[in-house]
Amino acid sequence: MAGISAAKETVASPVGLRRIMRLKKAPIILRLAQIVLVVLLVAAVLAPWISPYDMSSQRLLARLKPPIFLGGTSDHILGTDHLGRDLLSRLLFGLRTTLLLSAAGVVLGALAGGVAGLAAGLLRGWVERIVVVCVDAHASIPSTLFALTAIAIAGSNPLVLAFVIGLCDFDKYARVARSETLAILGKPFLDAAIAVGIPRHRIVTHYVIRNALSALIVIATINFSTIVILESSLSFLGIGVQPPAASLGQMVGEARDYLISDWRLAAIPAVLIVMITIAVALVGDALRDFFDPHLRGN
Repeated sequence: MAGISAAKETVASPVGLRRIMRLKKAPIILRLAQIVLVVLLVAAVLAPWISPYDMSSQRLLARLKPPIFLGGTSDHILGTDHLGRDLLSRLLFGLRTTLLLSAAGVVLGALAGGVAGLAAGLLRGWVERIVVVCVDAHASIPSTLFALTAIAIAGSNPLVLAFVIGLCDFDKYARVARSETLAILGKPFLDAAIAVGIPRHRIVTHYVIRNALSALIVIATINFSTIVILESSLSFLGIGVQPPAASLGQMVGEARDYLISDWRLAAIPAVLIVMITIAVALVGDALRDFFDPHLRGN
């Protein structure tokens, strides 16, 4: 019984408060990363309302106009592309598509891998053996090769693309969920919970899933950068997001023929991709430190 009480009081303990204060006293670079993420998310959500032009509207007479900081006009702040489309408008919608597909992929991968890992850790036996074999087989296939093969078979519509991107990191979530489940099931406070007659389903939902969920959230945050790069790579190769839709990777791919004559067409969306990956990686590292059980005694 004492073990159960101790587990419930962990969040409210002075150690937990110190960990929260540590997060509030984050380094400046982490705060900047958080600000960048918030700004990009807001821009992506509000893209249909703050976009100055229709992203697919073409004006060939206004093609390759320079941005305002390179002598352009305020009509097109970031200039236009090779088809006369406003670059700022396409960036906003491309950012929206990239973040939406990446987020959907992360959620789908975390759900599939988390459920498989929890089932393997809880049920053991033949279920665990099947999950382990599937995870090992999946881990032996490079993510890009898996995505290319799956898209070639199933097509490249947004729903398929989200599923393919999500399943690329399926093995990571399954491994973490299984290991966390096995570790939690070996804790002494679970023996105390069973001894006092707490139902098995309550033990699973209240202790096992809740404790494993924090690890999955951290892994999902860290893997988000990888998913963004994978989606951008597929769109860059022309098998991801298809016109007239736009994504950051697709914009870089369309601009590769103009790298010498007009470098900004590829540089601006590429910089956005780098900003997203770095900011998410920094936030993911902070979450990992925050949820690390070894820090509870500090």
